[in-house]
Amino acid sequence: MTRSDIGLIGLGVMGQNLALNMADHGHRVVVYNRTPATTDAYLAGPARGLPIGGASTLEELVSALDTPRRIVLMVTAGPPVDAVIAGLTPLLEPGDVIVDGGNSHFRDTERRVGDLEAQGLLFVGAGISGGEEGARHGPSIMPGGSPAAWPLVREFLQGIAAKVDDGTPCCDWIGPGGSGHYVKMVHNGIEYGDIQLLAEGYHLMRAGVGMDPDDMADVFARWNEGRLESYLVEITAAVLRLRQDGAPLLEKILDAAAQKGTGRWTVESGLGLGIPVTLVAEAVFSRAVSAMKTARVAASAVLAGPNPAIAGDPGTVLADLEEALYASKIVSYAQGFMLLAAASAEHDWDLDLGAIALMWREGCIIRAAFLDRIRDAFADDPDLANLLLAPHFAEAMAAGQPGWRQTIARAVGAGLPVPAYSAALGFYDAYRAARLPANLIQALRDYFGAHTYQRVDRAGGEHFHTDWAGDGREHPAPPQH
Repeated sequence: MTRSDIGLIGLGVMGQNLALNMADHGHRVVVYNRTPATTDAYLAGPARGLPIGGASTLEELVSALDTPRRIVLMVTAGPPVDAVIAGLTPLLEPGDVIVDGGNSHFRDTERRVGDLEAQGLLFVGAGISGGEEGARHGPSIMPGGSPAAWPLVREFLQGIAAKVDDGTPCCDWIGPGGSGHYVKMVHNGIEYGDIQLLAEGYHLMRAGVGMDPDDMADVFARWNEGRLESYLVEITAAVLRLRQDGAPLLEKILDAAAQKGTGRWTVESGLGLGIPVTLVAEAVFSRAVSAMKTARVAASAVLAGPNPAIAGDPGTVLADLEEALYASKIVSYAQGFMLLAAASAEHDWDLDLGAIALMWREGCIIRAAFLDRIRDAFADDPDLANLLLAPHFAEAMAAGQPGWRQTIARAVGAGLPVPAYSAALGFYDAYRAARLPANLIQALRDYFGAHTYQRVDRAGGEHFHTDWAGDGREHPAPPQH
């Protein structure tokens, strides 16, 4: 067998296309799939004539690779990854590199980094975004893990990655441990939010304004020519236009959304770190509600609601909806970057938030024109506490508020659910509030549970407890830990 410089395990669509991408960039690739027939069909079909060879066993794959060996895993996250690693490690030598390109949980990646480094092996958890097209022609790649692995995989990962206009690859070292897969997880959480915002906008146009798919497609296509330019807005227009047997295909698709877990992981991480990723949470729960199709159909015959028609000039309604979508999208990214900053501090990853925005500029699912603005915001102020405070975004939020609020008011009046738009506005209004009603929350917690509170007229850090149901006296409380 001809010697190869990269091995790839897992010939699903992503794995197949990634191997073709590698071959396009001059790499000699050897592939393995647990089903030999899949490997044979791939070599006789898409990979025919390319510098891609096949291996029928893991031993054969390892023996075909130049050292230090570089092996990319494109297998289902979870136990399958551990099973492949267990099969590989006895065959490898110190200094060899395993790259997990799937959607693994970052905690699993952290564990694998430690386990393999203890054996002298190097492990990289590389989040890869872009779907089938990205894998084939250039995805966004977010690698992290064993720092010593980066010089060994940098050239080929950056070579196959998407590039921005000046040729900069949408791939750079994220950091140690599970940081690469964590950044990919947050990317997917933002993706959940973006998709939910688009779905709610579509629902307002369809059920509220009464627009047909072609007219809606025209609106999304027009939006994609301006500040909302993004891959998801672009393909929303394409989805709305596609017809099957003379009718819009979209109208034939069951309104029950599935999910694979990365959005939920994002929300769980936000809860653990105390970061309010409220828009992603609503997007996750909205999918859960949509999956209750049978219950919703039954409830629709029992529960009353208003006429869903939205009154007013359609042009004004759509202009306000555009403002609502843009403002909510800014909040979605602001919350995502808040979470990245908190995780970076928690795990000592030293994430470069501006560089991450650049990595998402091309190739990935959430690529959007305004990511340049995010990169610039962090370049201007590396210690920026929140994207909403950057001058460009603060001005955009101020300008978009009237239409944003009107859109939500119209939806509420028509009985059309807009949980993502509402969550975004709720966060914005809470974040800009110098005073919130949390003082009452603390008082109630102290009343029933003696949880204590702090006072605005006393030194910071002091805690107090009041005998609310007794004599009303206040007592100093021990420091809280």
